[in-house]
Amino acid sequence: MSDQILSLDGVRSLDEGAFTFPERISYLKKYGTHSQSFSTLQPEMQYFDVPGVGYLAYMRKWGGTFVLSDPVTAPEHFEVILEQFHQRFPSACYIQVSKPVVDYLYRRFGLFGTQFGSESRINLKNWSLSGKKKQILRTALNQAEKNGITVKERFSDDHTREISDAWIRTRKCKSKEIRFLIRPMEMEYRENERHFYAYQDGKAVGFIYFDPIYRNNEIISYVPNISRANADFRQGIFYTLMAHAMDVFKAEGVPYLDLGLIPLSLDPATEHQESRLLKRIMHGLYEKGNFLYNFKGLEFTKSRFRGDNFKTYCCHRRSLPALEFLAMFKLTRLL
Repeated sequence: MSDQILSLDGVRSLDEGAFTFPERISYLKKYGTHSQSFSTLQPEMQYFDVPGVGYLAYMRKWGGTFVLSDPVTAPEHFEVILEQFHQRFPSACYIQVSKPVVDYLYRRFGLFGTQFGSESRINLKNWSLSGKKKQILRTALNQAEKNGITVKERFSDDHTREISDAWIRTRKCKSKEIRFLIRPMEMEYRENERHFYAYQDGKAVGFIYFDPIYRNNEIISYVPNISRANADFRQGIFYTLMAHAMDVFKAEGVPYLDLGLIPLSLDPATEHQESRLLKRIMHGLYEKGNFLYNFKGLEFTKSRFRGDNFKTYCCHRRSLPALEFLAMFKLTRLL
């Protein structure tokens, strides 16, 4: 790639990593509307920067290139970045992207855009624990109260690594923390993170880290990107922490709460740009792949909040990107 590439509309793109860190943060705060925008700042990310427009974040594994989330720019500039990035990485896969990204990559380059899962957003203005469908939440909160669980917001570490290591040992993937799709717990950049801890008898037994979602330099939502609980308190801690944090955010006037990715939560209908073969395989992985990841449990947990769901996609060149997905699973440490 040359030092400068001129796009069709005359916007210049510099080589990867052209932005200073403060410049990257300024784009994040103006255009970081995706639930994974904050996660684009995780360690080992690489960047494709278009000065005056925004950036796109990606990682590489086994020669493959994997983009995380929508470009961090105004929606009307998606095409500028995607056009130039595709010229540099024509075989790249795009993970957890929105329909506008899918539509452009399909129309312009013929890439498949297959549903990868769902996301969910809660309007905090209308949020409450009332209603028959939220009985599980109320039951969890009542049980937590009976067990003497209290929730406090604090930023300093409180047995965080101890709780996290114990939690990871109970997971399907026991060796390491997942990365890329879930940003690591420890990041150098932590501005506007929110940390809520659950306590019993004065000791922390669980926590959730919330990441900010921005639009025009204002926080419009938070997303729970890191959640851990003591193995003895598998039921109820997440719901209790979430309900407390949502009440806090609502009182602050934050409009929304995003629940993030619900992997393999798929619409049974197949859209015209989707790979039917890959969609069928992912349906099967959801049904039979709980030894890899607790897909069904996560979907059930997030569905209890009754948010508004919408699709999220992956874009890929081949109808069955087997090697690419194997590389992505290695990249994320699921395998």
